[in-house]
Amino acid sequence: MSESLLKNYINGEWQLSSASEQQPVVNPATAEVLAQVPLSPASEVEQATAAAVQAFQTWRRVPPTERVQCLFRLKDLLEAAADDIARLITQECGKTLKESRGELQRAIENVEVACGIPTLMQGTYSEDIARGIDEFMVRQPLGVAAAIAPFNFPAMIPFWFMPYAIACGNTYLVKPSEKVPLTMQKIFELIDQSDFPPGVVNLVNGAKETVDAILQHPDIRAISFVGSSPVARYIYAQAAANGKRVQCQGGAKNPVIVLPDADMEMTTRIVADSAFGCAGQRCLAASLAVTVGAARADFTEAIAATAASRITGNGLEADVQMGPVITAQSQARIEALIQTGADEGAKVLVDGRQPAIAGLEQGHFVRPTVLQDVPTEGEIARTEIFGPVLGLMHVSTIDEAITLVNQSPWGNMACLFTSSGAAARKFRYEAEAGNIGINIGVAAPMAFFPFSGWKESFFGDLHGQSAHAVEFFTQTKVVVERWPKEWSRQF
Repeated sequence: MSESLLKNYINGEWQLSSASEQQPVVNPATAEVLAQVPLSPASEVEQATAAAVQAFQTWRRVPPTERVQCLFRLKDLLEAAADDIARLITQECGKTLKESRGELQRAIENVEVACGIPTLMQGTYSEDIARGIDEFMVRQPLGVAAAIAPFNFPAMIPFWFMPYAIACGNTYLVKPSEKVPLTMQKIFELIDQSDFPPGVVNLVNGAKETVDAILQHPDIRAISFVGSSPVARYIYAQAAANGKRVQCQGGAKNPVIVLPDADMEMTTRIVADSAFGCAGQRCLAASLAVTVGAARADFTEAIAATAASRITGNGLEADVQMGPVITAQSQARIEALIQTGADEGAKVLVDGRQPAIAGLEQGHFVRPTVLQDVPTEGEIARTEIFGPVLGLMHVSTIDEAITLVNQSPWGNMACLFTSSGAAARKFRYEAEAGNIGINIGVAAPMAFFPFSGWKESFFGDLHGQSAHAVEFFTQTKVVVERWPKEWSRQF
């Protein structure tokens, strides 16, 4: 791929940014520079928002049945370009082609669900709440909304929000991660072909100045964010202080509990895919495996063997099972945390630091790592590593395991592996996390369910996807009306 300067998409047109700074977009497997992304100034957020404000005046009046026709066209275009988009995701993000295709499929599923907005957006009606008086509620769009997206799912995560916002009659602005802007650049080429009116959907590349301009702009009514919890807390506080609706998905430290009656072969395979898939760079990656009772020996041996044998390399190669982490800085941070775990007393059962991968010496690789006997009060038990590192803990009973889950400040996901229906019901009832998996390693909700998150893993009230997204991107209007009989006599 030849290096080029990426553009913004504002008011239906591609535009070169006036930014004085650019940042290289780097393939994390090869360290090849793929493109240069502009760090757009606040003035270009202003320009995009002004276009979106203008477009909103007419877009909100387009019937929902007509608005979704643009989404139907976008769905077809995304499916036709799926292979090209998946390769872009792998090139700039590092994950395997299989993982990239799966990510894009999840994005497309959200477009499909949003196409049902004529039903999802329906209001309610009550006749004769008092004699001769009727009352009803309708949903109306907010105005301009924006997404501040992370690097780890450059295609999927903007689609947790954007299709619903647009289908509800809002106009939209996307700020992709400056680390992985190529995927959204390609997707906006397809949006440009989907017959959206100018200004309905806009793209502004950039970094912190761009984000702060979005947070401060008075005409942007709602903001969606996914990223680390410290940044989520900042986004949430700043957006709320400026009177905006805001939903912020933060970090996680996801535990999986393994009971003695679990199918150990299946459990090992699923937990390995959860912990090491996407190089551990997802908010639903398994971070801690807690064995209960007699499950300890068999699971420990099996997960160590599976981690050691996982093929790591360039995600574009067919036999590769795990790609690199996103940057050299991420690699250094992950390796430092592995050492912290060792210093705290954990045994480095499988060590993935400083791997030698032939032909990819400049890549940002950490092989799968397993830390045994992670202390419950140590930093590794609390810190989101966001890399292919699985910590092992052990308890005697399921009650102790649930206590371990619930005392964590995080609450994104918790999973249980068992053959017992009673144990499964107890766990899903008592575990304090927003996404629960039973014999599932990545409890990622389908597009017709909200992507839940609890405690410090989420800041806000309404999550992305499904009915939550519809509620987030609309405001309710209640009308109470009476038509006295004497008024009707004149007709």
